[in-house]
Amino acid sequence: MSATIITVEAIIIAPIEKVWEHWTEPKYIMKWNNASDDWHTPHAANDLRVGGQFLSRMEAKDGSFGFDLIGTYTIVELHKKIAYTIADGRQVTIEFSAYGADCKITEAFEAENINSIELQKGGWQAILNNFKKNVEISS
Repeated sequence: MSATIITVEAIIIAPIEKVWEHWTEPKYIMKWNNASDDWHTPHAANDLRVGGQFLSRMEAKDGSFGFDLIGTYTIVELHKKIAYTIADGRQVTIEFSAYGADCKITEAFEAENINSIELQKGGWQAILNNFKKNVEISS
């Protein structure tokens, strides 16, 4: 059985170089990597190279729940594309493309079998929307 692929996207009003930096550097990841204001990422690490791993510790701010998102990079093309395998085996691809002077991010991921497609798409889109907001307000 083939995996269901879910795609989310956003146009970020910022140059692709800035978008890439905010997407890949832990000091920025900790600022945007949450789907709602009651969650946060208190720790992030990123070894951005093929075979390198990343870790984002995602937690509810009230301490009621948390988990580590861990993955291994399979593709890293500067300012163009990142692909990785999540620890549970699912594949994720992120494409960065010029959109005039701005940047379009298209993120495609294999759905998991626990939550509905709508819930997963909504959660990943919310994180991407938070990324967009964070990049656009930073100087």
